[in-house]
Amino acid sequence: MLRDYAQGVAAEADLAVANFLAPEVPVPTLTGRYKIYSNTNRFKIPDARRALGGPATTVQFGASDGTYTCQPHALDFPIDKLELLDDDGVINVFKEGANMIADLAALYHENDVITKALAALGAGTAFAIVNGASANDPIALLDAHIQTVIKSARTAGSTGIRILFGAGAWLQMKSATGVRSRFITGTSGKQFGIVTQENARQLFLGEPEIMVTYAIKDSAKEGLAASIDWLLDNNIIIFASRPTPNRIDPSFMKTFRPMGAWMVPGSYETADGRNQVAKYDWTEEVAVTNVSAAIRLNVTSS
Repeated sequence: MLRDYAQGVAAEADLAVANFLAPEVPVPTLTGRYKIYSNTNRFKIPDARRALGGPATTVQFGASDGTYTCQPHALDFPIDKLELLDDDGVINVFKEGANMIADLAALYHENDVITKALAALGAGTAFAIVNGASANDPIALLDAHIQTVIKSARTAGSTGIRILFGAGAWLQMKSATGVRSRFITGTSGKQFGIVTQENARQLFLGEPEIMVTYAIKDSAKEGLAASIDWLLDNNIIIFASRPTPNRIDPSFMKTFRPMGAWMVPGSYETADGRNQVAKYDWTEEVAVTNVSAAIRLNVTSS
């Protein structure tokens, strides 16, 4: 029961930016192979035709493909034995621990995914939004980049396009003259709506899924004044991703996890015998599997 509960709350906490950018791929073993695609090792649709009496095309991994090794992760939640009054109390305390650890694990995972995405995409490409009387059209500009990603991924039929906005980039986009003008109606020019993630996606080619990340980091050392920044500020990542990827599809990023082994609960006693520790273990590896299927844009506005 506790295992099901822990995995349930972990799944709810993980259904955020990290799972949007690097969806989970359940794998049968801790170590295995996966396909890596790039501009020099591009995704190609296999020829599935077979001559009578002839062999079939074999789907296999090659020397240029990667090997995932799911790394162990764990968080502990100590419980003083004075709190363990009865069976119901034990279960409730373990559930509380699962709730808190699931949130912390999700924050850790999100930071890991965004950091690896930015590292893989490098410095990025400038994306200028011009406002005022000489405003440009940021929607048309983004559509051009979407087309580039679709062509680079070479699998628009099975892999959807997603757009992840940093908080600063989304603020600039939703406030842009060329975007807000699309939400004006009537001869009086009266504003009738606001720009939301849901209605904005209808403006883009293919109506891609849109998400905004508000993840933050404190880069200051312990004991010093806080230095808070967005993990993804004035950046946009346009990328190809399947909602339920596998080890060979050309999605930009994936998270490999052993099947049924996400947030596995357990317990142990401390050396002094005073505390029972609720432990939660999992293994995973976040990997960039198709760097050519994404682009990073650095947004500025004037």
